[in-house]
Amino acid sequence: MAYAELDTAGLPPEHRFEWWREAVGQGVAPTRISSDCGPDFAGSAGFLTLGPVQVTTMAFSPLKSERPAQLVRRSDPQTFELTLILEGAMRVAQNRRETHLSAGDFAMWTSSRPYSGRAMESPEGGVSRAVILHLPHALVPLPQNRIGELFARGLPAASGVGRILAQYLGSLVQEGPGLDESSSERLGALSLDLATGFLAERIGAQERLPPETRHQLLLAAIDTFIDDNLSDPRLNPDAVAARHNISVRLLHQLFRSRPETVSASIRRRRLERCHADLAAPALRTLPVRAVAARWGLVDAAVFSRAFHAAYAITPGEHRNATLRATGALRADGQDPAPDGGHRPADHPRPPRDIGC
Repeated sequence: MAYAELDTAGLPPEHRFEWWREAVGQGVAPTRISSDCGPDFAGSAGFLTLGPVQVTTMAFSPLKSERPAQLVRRSDPQTFELTLILEGAMRVAQNRRETHLSAGDFAMWTSSRPYSGRAMESPEGGVSRAVILHLPHALVPLPQNRIGELFARGLPAASGVGRILAQYLGSLVQEGPGLDESSSERLGALSLDLATGFLAERIGAQERLPPETRHQLLLAAIDTFIDDNLSDPRLNPDAVAARHNISVRLLHQLFRSRPETVSASIRRRRLERCHADLAAPALRTLPVRAVAARWGLVDAAVFSRAFHAAYAITPGEHRNATLRATGALRADGQDPAPDGGHRPADHPRPPRDIGC
C-alpha cells in the first residue's frame, strides 16, 4: 500500500504555504493554489492509494484553487473528484454552476474541465477539512452525461447511500495508513462500489449498477442498520432481514464472505460499545448491567460471560482498571466525589449478578 503524509507544522512560517502549494498543487489533478494567510497558513494532507482508487485527506487555511483550461490540456487524469466536506465552508464552480458547501456536504467535479474552488474561514475560525475520492472515469459504470448533472452541486450526506459513504470515509481516514496490501485492494473496490452507488442514487440510475456493486451496497446498508439499532434487544438476523426485504437465508449468504456470522457481528459490536462506555468517566456511576442494557444486552449473566470471553476480564474489572488509570477512580477503589468525599466504587460480582 502506498501512503504519504505531509504537514506544514514543522516548517518555518514564511515557507509553509509555498511548500504546501507545491506539494499539493501537483496532485492527481494539478491546480493553482493561492492564499492570503501568509505565515499564518496551516496545511496538512494524506495520500492513500487503494488499488485503482486514490484518497486524499486535507486540512488547510482559507485559500483559492483553480484548474484553468491550460492545466487541463497539459495533464488530465480523467477522474471524478468526489469530496466530502468535514469542517469549514467551501465554494465550488464548474460548468457555469456554483455552489456553496458546508460540513456534511458532498461535492463533485471532473478533472477534464476547468473548475475553481475557495475555502472560506468559518465563524469559529480554524482550518477547513475534506476527504477526496479520486474516481477514474472509466471505472464508473454510469452515463457520463448524467454524472455531469452533479458537477458543482451540493450533495447532502445525511441519508441513504450518502450517509453510508460518509461514515465509511470517516473510518477509512482513521484506519487507512495502517492497511496492508490485500486490505487496500479490497477497500479500493468497496470505495468504488459505494461511490458509484451514491452517484447512481443521485441521478436515479440504480438499474445501471453491476450485481457486485448492488451486493456491496446492500451489505453496507445492513451494517449501518445494525449500528443504528444496537440498543434494541430485539435486533437479530430476523429483524435485519425483514428491514431490508430479504430472506434470512439470503442474509446469511451475504455474510459468508465475512469472518463472522450476522449474530456474531451484532454481539461483537454491542460488546465494543459496552467496552468503551465502561471506560468513560462520565458514565462511571451507571451500573454495569445498565451499560449492557444500553446496547441491547439485557441478560446480565449472558453479558458477563460474553464480555469475559471477548476481553479476558470481567466488565467490573475492566471499568475499575481503566478509570483508575485515567484518575477517575481512586487507587483505593473509591469514586471521587465533587465535594471531596467519596462514593462506593463499582465492584464486580460473580457472573450471575453483575450489579455495580
